[in-house]
Amino acid sequence: GMNFIFFISLWILVFTFLAHSEEKQVNFKIIPNLSYSKGENPRQTLDLLIPDPKAVSLKKTLPLVIWIHGGGWRQGNKKSGLHPSRLPEIVKTGKYIGASINYRLSTEEIWPAQIEDCKTAVHWLRTHANKYSIDKNQIAVWGSSAGGHLASMLGTNRPDFKKNYNIEAQNSYEVQAVINFYGPSAFLKMDDFPSNIFHKGPNSPESLLLGKALDEVPELARRASPYHHVKQNLPPFIHFHGTDDPLVPYNQSLILHQKLLSKGNESTLITVKNGLHNMPPNFTGRWVLPFLNYHFYKIGTPLQSQTIVADRKKI
Repeated sequence: GMNFIFFISLWILVFTFLAHSEEKQVNFKIIPNLSYSKGENPRQTLDLLIPDPKAVSLKKTLPLVIWIHGGGWRQGNKKSGLHPSRLPEIVKTGKYIGASINYRLSTEEIWPAQIEDCKTAVHWLRTHANKYSIDKNQIAVWGSSAGGHLASMLGTNRPDFKKNYNIEAQNSYEVQAVINFYGPSAFLKMDDFPSNIFHKGPNSPESLLLGKALDEVPELARRASPYHHVKQNLPPFIHFHGTDDPLVPYNQSLILHQKLLSKGNESTLITVKNGLHNMPPNFTGRWVLPFLNYHFYKIGTPLQSQTIVADRKKI
């Protein structure tokens, strides 16, 4: 009897190992603090994550995944993209190059400096694509919270979607896929649902971003909201949001998702029931990589919108 149990356990171990080793892990190097703007501002720098060229697939160039950090547009930095479950997990597949970007915070410059920096960074990366073996027609942006807002702005606030880029052209900051981790999408609708922040108050992150209380500058608040830029022919989006998020109400991702669909765009919403203002590290392997692999490598099938229950102990 014990032998039988031992063999079964051994097989389970072997199968578990095989299941986890189908994605080979490759080494990568980090090129830190590349300046993407003309000045010497450390807030206008990025870190590049480049997989070992010897281990990479036969493709000459690789798609690029850009991480945009959160922190209410007031704090945080590009280090958050280097968390093992973020860009490193993506780059270790050997299928992608990663970039984690800084942008000027609202304590230094108010809106639109933040989105201008993000666009400048995308433009810089596309301009230097050959040097770093980036496929300039395959760029994804991924951000959490304020970074999710900026990623969504890059995906929505853009000229008409085209496939080939003249680097000098206006459309050189376009992106081809958006991963939105619980970002604000419509500033003036944030107080329609309960949260720990009075967003229309003068000291909210959104009001400090715009330099005035939201109600004093409603037109600016709309211009700074991805929801109000949604049109046809946008890149595919995937959103992740906890239903109990205490800072950015879940409804913010729901309405952006619904509006994208209403204009005929591709959008997927992963609803995390009882989830808070964060996402479990295993979501990268479970959802983010499959989303990228489908859109950039035609591997697998499109992800379906769904609700999963958060295991709060794990987060």
